[in-house]
Amino acid sequence: MAKTNLLRSTPPLEVESALQRLGANLKSARLRRNLTVAQVAEKIGTGPRAVADAERGKPATAIATYAALLWAYGLLQQADQLAAPGTDEVGLALAEGRERARPKRRLDNDF
Repeated sequence: MAKTNLLRSTPPLEVESALQRLGANLKSARLRRNLTVAQVAEKIGTGPRAVADAERGKPATAIATYAALLWAYGLLQQADQLAAPGTDEVGLALAEGRERARPKRRLDNDF
């Protein structure tokens, strides 16, 4: 029996809110460019429903659709900052506090 993916139907509130904000931003970008859903769908090679679902922030929408929409609007470079290691404050703090499990061995020339 297949397991239901709850993330697609009931994601955490923060995730759902972020997707809805992203969708609204993508819709604003499309409207500012005076493009129709059908035009954008054709440009990214998908159907209008996928574009409309992304604009509504539906969790089941493929991340490739969101990335393609950003590309279509010339905004894809902004995605480079998502989860960038250099701005991950928690990850950086954890990495600084981590010690090596084994000390480094020095090679010597004694054979």
